[in-house]
Amino acid sequence: MSSEIVVIPQGGVASVRGFLAGAVRAGIKEGVDKLDLGILYSQQACAAAGVFTSNLVKAAPILLCQEHLADGRGQAVVANSGCANACTGEEGLRQAYEMAELAAAKLAIQPEDVMVASTGVIGNSLPMDRIRAGIGEIVLSSEGGDDLALAIMTTDTVPKQIAVRFDCQGRRYTLGGVAKGAGMIHPNLATMLCFITTDAPVRRDFLDAALRRAVDTSFNMITIDGDSSTNDIVVVLANGLAGGESLTAEHPAAEAFCDALAQVCTHLAKAICRDGEGATKLIEVRVEGAASDADARRAARGVAGSLLVKTAVYGEDLNWGRILAALGGSGADMTEDKTTLHLGGVCLYRRGRPLDYDERAARAALAGAEVELRLELGLGEGAATAWGCDITEEYVRLNSAYTT
Repeated sequence: MSSEIVVIPQGGVASVRGFLAGAVRAGIKEGVDKLDLGILYSQQACAAAGVFTSNLVKAAPILLCQEHLADGRGQAVVANSGCANACTGEEGLRQAYEMAELAAAKLAIQPEDVMVASTGVIGNSLPMDRIRAGIGEIVLSSEGGDDLALAIMTTDTVPKQIAVRFDCQGRRYTLGGVAKGAGMIHPNLATMLCFITTDAPVRRDFLDAALRRAVDTSFNMITIDGDSSTNDIVVVLANGLAGGESLTAEHPAAEAFCDALAQVCTHLAKAICRDGEGATKLIEVRVEGAASDADARRAARGVAGSLLVKTAVYGEDLNWGRILAALGGSGADMTEDKTTLHLGGVCLYRRGRPLDYDERAARAALAGAEVELRLELGLGEGAATAWGCDITEEYVRLNSAYTT
């Protein structure tokens, strides 16, 4: 028996047995020639769970998914880029429901078992004539995950997928995931679009709890620009084709399953930050010794989300006082005389005193594609990690001309 989690090379959301995917160029956004409409489908009914944006402005697909996932069941996701179908009123709701009905008819399943996800510009209606035609043209296969990953991209520069597996008591369990996101990322409860698949037979209540824990330490700990979206969703489908007894908290495979789910979510969350709009560097902020885990989370997110920290990292500027200022303004309990700051392997500040440090080593720690900041608060056992990215001129350019 082994519970080692193994990453599957070139694996993705459709690497899990019983799952198929595909996508087409439907022309949803005028003048854009790219894959923009896709379906993820399980050949067997699934236990399902989801988490959604906490933004009070919720897109029509979010409202639909909250309703469809209320029974803990699902079997497919139909997703599009090029239009968010948000702030579109009753017409937007009708369009979201029609997308579910069209996909259900194609797959010969119930519309209530189809989730809908949309991403793109807010305030525009979907071109339903193109979506009707496009859904009919989608060809599903076990190799279609790559196309689905491309179809949900907007300002992303690379697709984001992963698949992992582990063995327990003679059974092999596999999990796959796909996500999109590059801007409007500062989540609470979920982020962007993310679809996760597994062949593990997971009981619905355990699946929901495991997903919420995984999201809380991954997607809820990333920030690109401080803005939360209207369309954020993470949904997991578990079709049970690995066989055996249903996974609950007491199952021998439960811990490994939760670890694997967390690994999938963390990989995708970091991939989103690494691919932040205009970003050149991934920032990892580790906080240790906080008064509580909640305080550690506040501190880590506060530093990762600071615009002054982000711009200093972009400019490779050793203006480390910005990090302490962001920490002090985060809402977390801290005192200068107990706080220590490390940049990579270089200690810059220890318990209230700036240190003489190796400037060449510190600049080298800022020069890489990944920048690690570690803060020791000396107040307790709380710990957390958050991720962000630098802010560049390209971010401003992209978002000042997003609709033009």
